[in-house]
Amino acid sequence: MVSAPGLPHPETPDYDVVGVGLGPFNLSLAALADGLPGLRAAFFEQAPAFTWHPGLLLEGTTLQVPFLADLVTLIDPTSPWSFLSYLRAHDRLFRFYLYERFHIPRREYDAYCRWVADGLHSTHFGTRVDAVRWHPDAGLFRLVVTQTAPPAAPAHGEPPADHAGAWSTRVVTARHLVLGIGTEPATPPAFAGVESDRVFHSAHYRQRRASLAELSHITVVGSGQSGAEVFADLVRNQRTAAQHLTWITRTPAFAPMEYSKLGLEQFTPDYVRYFHGLAQGRKDALVPAQWQLYKGIDADTIAEIYDLLYERTIDGGDEAVTLLPGVSVQSTSLDGERGEIALACRHRDQDRTFALTTDAVVLATGYAARRPALLDPVAGLLRLDDGGRFQIDARYRIATDPSVTGHLYVQNAELHTHGIGAPDLGLGAWRAAVILDDLTGGHAYRLPPPSAFTTFGAPPQAGGYHHAPRTAATAATATATGHGGPGGAAARPAAEGGGRREPDGAVEGASDRGVRRRQPVMLGEAER
Repeated sequence: MVSAPGLPHPETPDYDVVGVGLGPFNLSLAALADGLPGLRAAFFEQAPAFTWHPGLLLEGTTLQVPFLADLVTLIDPTSPWSFLSYLRAHDRLFRFYLYERFHIPRREYDAYCRWVADGLHSTHFGTRVDAVRWHPDAGLFRLVVTQTAPPAAPAHGEPPADHAGAWSTRVVTARHLVLGIGTEPATPPAFAGVESDRVFHSAHYRQRRASLAELSHITVVGSGQSGAEVFADLVRNQRTAAQHLTWITRTPAFAPMEYSKLGLEQFTPDYVRYFHGLAQGRKDALVPAQWQLYKGIDADTIAEIYDLLYERTIDGGDEAVTLLPGVSVQSTSLDGERGEIALACRHRDQDRTFALTTDAVVLATGYAARRPALLDPVAGLLRLDDGGRFQIDARYRIATDPSVTGHLYVQNAELHTHGIGAPDLGLGAWRAAVILDDLTGGHAYRLPPPSAFTTFGAPPQAGGYHHAPRTAATAATATATGHGGPGGAAARPAAEGGGRREPDGAVEGASDRGVRRRQPVMLGEAER
């Protein structure tokens, strides 16, 4: 790292790529980048250590995706940073073998990610990026970076050079950036002005649930998986019928998540490519209509809640709960004397309003993308759509002013451009590989060919037939784009769509041939 004001020569930046934020998605990028010799990468996170939704790491909860959706396996199953490698390092392989589960505990996924984060040399925790600036003369991004916590020696031994030593603020230079700061808890407008320690987001539930034990009435708002898990936990720990639980959701039912095998093909790269090619207005209409793909409830969780309520009503017992689907909270007010929270509610189908008084509210109301203040210095260089959102291309690059020759990539900020797979862990490794492939001019990883059985969009017509064989179509595309022979498009720089990548809207003809990686190449070699 280089201290201000001594700025580096334009040809020698500190890093080829810097990642801002270290959630699972940028951690996936860091793990896959670790297998690419010659790529200089660093990832900064202001938190002192890796953590993943600590407020929802409840006993008995599992990931909603199979363990193969770890940080690397779906792109590189031989990586030393796979979940199976984690099990081997902790002597848990035989225990997992006998566990016989495809979906792992959330607590173990969190432990696995911490193991990877501690093992990589490129990850820097307790380090905040305060500002990002673009310097056109140097052709580099310059980041103001502040150390917020003392650097700790990683699990692999002594810290590398830029971990060591005490420092406060420095300037770091990079050719390209990847923004992976994640999303933040979303508070509905009806609760925006409420200041009470008894109204909090489900992201903080595990830390706050002890404070709910003695209350007479608790309300959960929101019926996605988080809301269901919070409600199930409250039901399991409900001490007496004197404590009443209410569960409110705007959706028409406490509905199960779509989990059919063909339905889940909407979480494949094939669907992401299809969705990205749609008109923006159609995208904006599609995402809320697909709520059961990402806002539904795991069927096992629904069954557990029902079984708990069924058993407590044996011999006329009181279930002491109220389930209210199709209901929205219009406004909220506080009773200062009794500390109660009054909710003004409306039933959608009946168009009837009613009041509900409660002692606490847990908001399981999801998460929203955020635009960090660190981008303020380059805000005028970023291209936004009519809704004020980033314009993001098929390779996850934010559209920028032509003067910005470096790329600014985003992870999990592209729901509006790439669809419901944006926050899905199952697509994390693939998206990271797409970014790395673009960064290195096609010399990173072999990206998978089309794999969904579903044809998204109108089928192509070839020779008068709607159903041209997939292999023939793939070969034709490879020939037309120059991907079919050695020394063809692979030599073209990333901006031209060359190399081992998926061309925008096209099938990668060479994606099922050759070795896993090509010879390592220093980033920027094709640009000089």
